[in-house]
Amino acid sequence: MIVRERETEEGLLVAVCDREVLGETFETGDLSLTVTEEFYAGDEVDEEAVVDSLARATVANIVGTRSVALAVEAGFVEEANVLDIGETRHAQLLRLF
Repeated sequence: MIVRERETEEGLLVAVCDREVLGETFETGDLSLTVTEEFYAGDEVDEEAVVDSLARATVANIVGTRSVALAVEAGFVEEANVLDIGETRHAQLLRLF
């Protein structure tokens, strides 16, 4: 999985994706998602590092079957809030303090 972290005025923004979806576009009906290198390209890491980043995130965008499954399994995202877009999955995390 690939993780990119950015500090923003609002807190830590984390982008996570499966390696194979980077650069791809997925569509379902009116919904379209492009997994751009500009936003998602970062470090290739293991599951433990992904969980660590998500635990510290204020906002996270998660794309890919494995990445989203890990976020759900680790309790960061509810399965009911996951979107199926084309042949991939997408979820967002927003922590309000």
